[in-house]
Amino acid sequence: MPRTVTAGLDGSAESRAAVEWAAREAVLRGLPLRLVQVWEPLPDPLAQAPLLGAEAEQDWIERAPDESAEGLRLRHPGLEVITERQTGDPVDVLCEAAGTSELLALGSRGLGGLHGFIVGSVGLAVVGHADCPVVLVRAGEQATDEHRADPAGIPSAATPFRPVVLGLDITAPNAALLEFAFGAAALRGAPLRVVYAWVPQPPPSNETPGYAYEAEAPPVAELEPRNAFMLGRALEPWRESFPDVDVAEAAVEGSAGSVLVDASRDACLVVVGRRVRKARFGAHLGHVAHAVLHHSPAPVAVVPHA
Repeated sequence: MPRTVTAGLDGSAESRAAVEWAAREAVLRGLPLRLVQVWEPLPDPLAQAPLLGAEAEQDWIERAPDESAEGLRLRHPGLEVITERQTGDPVDVLCEAAGTSELLALGSRGLGGLHGFIVGSVGLAVVGHADCPVVLVRAGEQATDEHRADPAGIPSAATPFRPVVLGLDITAPNAALLEFAFGAAALRGAPLRVVYAWVPQPPPSNETPGYAYEAEAPPVAELEPRNAFMLGRALEPWRESFPDVDVAEAAVEGSAGSVLVDASRDACLVVVGRRVRKARFGAHLGHVAHAVLHHSPAPVAVVPHA
């Protein structure tokens, strides 16, 4: 099967936003768009009961993918749109679809204000287990949100893209994460802002029983230039591979989650990583990815890496 940009479709506002985002991404990448609709069968006792509105729901299940595909083809002439209806566990079906996808887009519901967003159990499970990058898109996300306002301050999809923001750990700068972020910026002709956030570690206490140390942690004044140097060195080969990408880096003292959420407010896409873990159950996302997923107003791409 050819590689695709894939989107999960369930009829919700956030799902529709994810489908529209995925269509724009497929156009940028020159790939087909695959819409995957998953129908989770009811338990036998419920399946045998006459449920109110069951016929209307079944009618929507049969119509929604084709109607969505037709609208996308009209808005994006030349875009190949493939539709799939599958029955089963949504996490399993979407993770299987991710295996032949460049990336997978899913919806995430907004709560508004300072409360952040809801990333449901299905979304979190897919983000934590999919083999490809997964992008979470908020309800109401539009093409104009990814671009700068025009000179009159009016939202426009014809202006340059806002920056792509990458959260990078300079102690382990992963190639898959860097390649995805640089590639996303290059596709958009967007600047790339790479952020490493760090918190000074307090020196160990002399009062800790049995604990010995030779020197205290370096002062902040020494950490700042060291971290900036290490960040620049990690980016050097990628600047050479993507010479047309305008890169700005910042080694910032502070909580990584908070720093990235702040940066996301002026971003078209935020990119974070997650370590691949083979266990079926348990946490598969770090606290930084969790914070960004729940509070970034921009779409968030979570890239799996070794």
